[in-house]
This record gives sequence, C-alpha cells and structure tokens, in this order.
Amino acid sequence: MALDVHVVAPDREVWTGEASEVIARGVEGDVGILTGHAPLLIRLAIGPLHVLREDGDWLRAVVDGGFLHVSTEEGTTRVDVLANDAQLQDEIDAQAATQRLDELRGRDVEDDAVQQEIARLEARVALIAG
Repeated sequence: MALDVHVVAPDREVWTGEASEVIARGVEGDVGILTGHAPLLIRLAIGPLHVLREDGDWLRAVVDGGFLHVSTEEGTTRVDVLANDAQLQDEIDAQAATQRLDELRGRDVEDDAVQQEIARLEARVALIAG
C-alpha cells in the first residue's frame, strides 16, 4: 500500500504521485511518514523534502515553509505538502543560487528578509551538494 503524496505551492502543483516514504523538515525537527501514519499537521521549516517513490528512486526537493498534513481514510494515507514555495532538485540553478548566496553573505544579516533569503538559498545549495 502506498502513500498518496501531493506537493503544492500557491502557483503550481510541484509533484503528485505514489510513494512509500516522505521525510520533511518541520520547525521542531524532521518527520518521517509511512503508510498508516496517524493524522498529523505540522508547520514546515525551510529545508529539504525527500519522497521515496514507488519505483525506489528518491525525489528530492526543497520547501520554503508551509504545512504538511497527513490523513488516513479507508486504508489510504494521503500526505499533502502545502509549501510557501517549492522546487524539485532538477529545477534548481546551483550556480545562480551559490552566486546569490555569496552576494548576500556580505550584507547586513540583521534584516529578516535577507536572513530568509539566505536560508532559502542555503537549503537549495545543500540539496544540490547531496
């Protein structure tokens, strides 16, 4: 039995499919979801999202906060990742992210917007690095 996974951002459906495991970064730590998981709602942090697809390959993405919701009805476990923004690993321009990160590190990091952008870029660079 598989998980029914939906990863969405406000502007698009990022990925939908069946999986056997989902690992996400919540604001209070990482969480792993398997079939039959108890109902759950957590707030997501900026960080990686890993989905073990039915074919055995890992889908890797980064989310910029949001929520993860798990429900199980009639033997089907559904995982909804409602991200503020999300990118799949192959959508990330590593060179551009690294360059922008270098630019921002020289700025005033007391600014909340700059801190948030640095966190988003660091998550993308870390995902690409493996």
